[in-house]
Amino acid sequence: MSGHSKWSTIKRKKGAADAKRGKVFSKLAKEITVAAKMGGGDPTMNPRLRTVLLAARAENMPKDNIDKAIKKGTGELPGVSYDEVRYEGYAAGGVALIIDVLTDNRNRTVAEIRHLLAKHGGSMAENGAVTWNFENKGLITIAKGTLSDDDMFEKAVEAGAEDVDTEGDSFEITTGPQDLHSVAEALEAMGLKPESAELVMQPKTTIAVEGKDAVQVLRLMDVLEDQDDTQNVYANFDISEEEMAAAMET
Repeated sequence: MSGHSKWSTIKRKKGAADAKRGKVFSKLAKEITVAAKMGGGDPTMNPRLRTVLLAARAENMPKDNIDKAIKKGTGELPGVSYDEVRYEGYAAGGVALIIDVLTDNRNRTVAEIRHLLAKHGGSMAENGAVTWNFENKGLITIAKGTLSDDDMFEKAVEAGAEDVDTEGDSFEITTGPQDLHSVAEALEAMGLKPESAELVMQPKTTIAVEGKDAVQVLRLMDVLEDQDDTQNVYANFDISEEEMAAAMET
């Protein structure tokens, strides 16, 4: 699995997603508002909004929260204006980072991101320094049940997916970015409800890290994702699941 997939899997195992559900809803609400502002409140005519609504449904975000966020974006309710910014950087061991934020104060946010990177063995990078090593993909996660790996692969391919990673406790299904919605809907029609469905930046190559570097990378990922303006953090680390679990307990 890619670093991002492993990271998400370990967090789910530890229950971190449930512990931070309020923060997850807040991040989704921001993205819904921006998507609706840019492309309107009708998801059938707004691919970006359709994508974030897919993620919101997978997270069981209340419909009332979703409706309010859309109305803030379309101007039916008062709301904050957010800027989209992408920062690039490095973590310990030369791991590449992409940090996507939605902020109402660029100066505050960049100062906080720079501080977090420096505090945890990382650094900021020039625009374009690491994005060349990532590509946009759809990522659908489905919990393993009675379905075998072969059966899941067959169903995913039938639904239009590119690949299935069967490591860990969940299936990680990769799609082309334009196919995320259709694949997720086809899988749901087969009775397979996604745990998550999102567009991600997937690394083309990864860097193996272990020991102290692994601990620093995971701590940095945690504090970056916990930063209020951060929407997504992508990285190209490769850490064994055993070492990742041990590092997160230190």
